[in-house]
Amino acid sequence: MTETIEIAAESRTKIGKSAKALAREGKLPAVLYGAGVGSKPIQLDRHEFEQIAAREGVTAMLFKVSVDGHKPVNAMIKELAHDRVRGTLVHVDFWAIKMNQPVTTVVPLNYLGPSAGEKAGGVLLHEMREVHIEALPSDLPEHVDVDTSALQVGDSLHVRDITPPQGVTILDDPDTIVCSVTPPQKGIEAEAAAAEEGAEPEVIGKQTAEE
Repeated sequence: MTETIEIAAESRTKIGKSAKALAREGKLPAVLYGAGVGSKPIQLDRHEFEQIAAREGVTAMLFKVSVDGHKPVNAMIKELAHDRVRGTLVHVDFWAIKMNQPVTTVVPLNYLGPSAGEKAGGVLLHEMREVHIEALPSDLPEHVDVDTSALQVGDSLHVRDITPPQGVTILDDPDTIVCSVTPPQKGIEAEAAAAEEGAEPEVIGKQTAEE
């Protein structure tokens, strides 16, 4: 099960193009919305939250968000917005949830190996790095394991071959290839091509200058 992180927030009065002003104060603009809370502008400690946001699987983590010292609200990250040029975090959307209702999110895949094909000289190509899942908040995993140990050179593993944790449903197309083991030279060429395509940094969520 994913961990729950307690986070203190404050009501935000600076609305609109306030990222620079809040940055000077060491704050990060955010919004909390959803079940029972409507839509509430808030602000977070920037340094503290940047450390949390850098962790793998942060979009599947559970948060208890306490605004102005009030009773914590169960929430998840709905979206992280980054500056288009610098890539810095500029805004966070928190989605208030009910613990007895399923939620959908994205979690990373954790590859277990090495595969038999790799031991024979093949190259394991990762076609997917994460999966979309549905589960009760209390059942959300930090990651989903993918056992590649039985794959030989030329074999592929599909979404349908993944065994998710109890209470978790994988929403991706069952026929989608998750990974495959290729002959050495072909694998090296494919990895090089993938590296070129992924040269630009990946951004989670929308890219905006500010809310």
